[in-house]
Amino acid sequence: MGRLASDIGGTFTDLVYFDDAEGSLRTAKSLTTPGDLTQGVIDTVELSGLAPGEVDFFVHGGTTVINAITERKGARTALVTTAGFRDVLEIQRGNRPDLYNLRFEKERPFVPRLLRFEVRERVDAAGTVLRPLEKSDLDLVVSRCREEEVEAIAIQFLHSYVAPRHEAEVAAYLRERLPDVSITASHEITREWREYERANTAVLNAYVQPIVQTYFGRLEEALGGADIRCAYAAMQSNGGTTSFSWAKEHPITLMESGPAAGCNGAAIVGDLCEEPRVIYLDIGGTTAKCTTIEDGAPKVTTEYRLEYSRTQFGYPLRVPVVDIVEIGAGGGSIAWFDKAGLLKVGPVSAGADPGPACYGRGGTEPTVTDAKLITGVINATNFAGGQFDLDEGKARAAMEKIASGLGTDVVEAAVAVIRTVEANMINALKLVSIQRGHDPRDFALVVGGGGGPMHGAPLGRELGVKEVIVPLYPGLFSAWGMLATEPRRDFMQTVLRRAEEVEAGDVRAVFAGLREEAERYYQTDAHMGEAEIAYEGRIDLRYLGQEHPVTVLVDIESVEVEAILAAFHDAHEKTYTFRLDDTPVEFVTYRLTASAKVPRPEMTRLTPDGRSIQAATRPARTADFAEDGRHEAAVYERDRLPPGAELTGPLIVEEATATTLVHPGQTLRVDDYGFLRITDA
Repeated sequence: MGRLASDIGGTFTDLVYFDDAEGSLRTAKSLTTPGDLTQGVIDTVELSGLAPGEVDFFVHGGTTVINAITERKGARTALVTTAGFRDVLEIQRGNRPDLYNLRFEKERPFVPRLLRFEVRERVDAAGTVLRPLEKSDLDLVVSRCREEEVEAIAIQFLHSYVAPRHEAEVAAYLRERLPDVSITASHEITREWREYERANTAVLNAYVQPIVQTYFGRLEEALGGADIRCAYAAMQSNGGTTSFSWAKEHPITLMESGPAAGCNGAAIVGDLCEEPRVIYLDIGGTTAKCTTIEDGAPKVTTEYRLEYSRTQFGYPLRVPVVDIVEIGAGGGSIAWFDKAGLLKVGPVSAGADPGPACYGRGGTEPTVTDAKLITGVINATNFAGGQFDLDEGKARAAMEKIASGLGTDVVEAAVAVIRTVEANMINALKLVSIQRGHDPRDFALVVGGGGGPMHGAPLGRELGVKEVIVPLYPGLFSAWGMLATEPRRDFMQTVLRRAEEVEAGDVRAVFAGLREEAERYYQTDAHMGEAEIAYEGRIDLRYLGQEHPVTVLVDIESVEVEAILAAFHDAHEKTYTFRLDDTPVEFVTYRLTASAKVPRPEMTRLTPDGRSIQAATRPARTADFAEDGRHEAAVYERDRLPPGAELTGPLIVEEATATTLVHPGQTLRVDDYGFLRITDA
């Protein structure tokens, strides 16, 4: 028996299977099937050759939620809110990130005004009922939602984070009278304050809920048809897993499920390589994601903003998400010219259907994958494990429009595309490192995704990291990370009080309440059994008059208010370079992470049996190394390289799911785990 992980990306669907008895891994990769995502999952199961009944645990991650939102293909959604707050989604925060743009437009709400309904009720910030709930107002809501064929309803009342009773009553009322409509109450998703952020989070959860419920239902049916009947888990954005049943009710927690799994995998790789400080870069077919990892764990935030950019505020979500920066730059990213004639790459992607021109599936636009094929980096006959050959002729034909626009030949145009997309990636890497006060020279760069190893060496050199690490199965890294992920749920509660009013007993009481919630949550999951639950507490604090807090770790077994305040002053100074020891401090939000300890695959050291540099050597080929020029590059098969092998660039290392590029002046070493370690000479 074993554990199976499946990850759906914009271009490929990945599978990793771990055999518990043998301690071995089995992998498969197939093109994503946008028309029916479950088919891509089943395709990888068939390609893997798994026998019926071999799986006793299944974990799944993908892009279903974020795609539905970014493509605006969610359900027709309504909002029920406190009288006087109908336009909170429209008013937002009043932020103008693009300060000098006189034609700046705010993000358009996901709920049109005609579907935003007010209900008479009012609760103050202390939870005191100022006006009882007028249930008669809900009759209009029910009738209008039926008339407008509403598929989902979000409920968000003022101060429901501290007193959710009215929301709960309305949710029960609407669920009884609209049984076919998905209902989301904001307190069921988050117990943090700020009415706009909670409203937007509840709305987006409702917006995708019918889609996710339908998708997961079809996936369960498809898995049953493939004789995979076991515990089904979904990968969450917080870096943990949860049951399918819980994920169906809280789909917004799956927003960045794939990248979060990759971050967990990068933390494990960093630990094995004795690198506590890691920058993780995942380059897939559609996007590139990056984050920093310190002390063996990625940072998790509730300040996530969907579709955020330098000129757009984005849509805030108050759910825990691994703190990543994501840009539209991947293997399928399309190269194009803007109105000023400047070369751009992404964010639009060719995806899996039709895919890059070289796939030969009808694509005609030039992409990064086409450029890498033209420049000799990718082996046309060994792509995606040799499932299909790439057509360089079609890649060149597509790249002609870029060559024509630049007034150069096709190869130089392909190099320009690569350098442009790498410039986008280096900007993202600097955003998570230099612009957040980190010195990249103190970090190692771990690269994953099908494109990570191709771009990692030059990006690492430009960023100035200590080394670039290519883990095993980089093209399947998010799926691999899921196998090493534990069940996790985050609980939070805003309790705003001045520090002089807070005693140790108050802190313990709040955490005790959150712990009771966590225990009830895990008791409802039959698959948890007697699993040990580990708890970690944090508190958001801020100086009086500040807008945003700083989060500090708290020992919930031995609470000392003075120790918490000291940790806050230190954390504030580290984050903002100053501290205000004489300024009053406020306790804002309490956070409790509850993780279940479950068996995880053990990483074994590589054995030299059947491996040698001679056995790994393949025919050399000419490849373009961008600013380092064209070179005759040695080519090696990764699966035959022995531990301890040291090679100097220029060279290419091929494997089923990725291609690693090592530039001139760089050295590659294979460590005891089979990781490729690239450093500059």
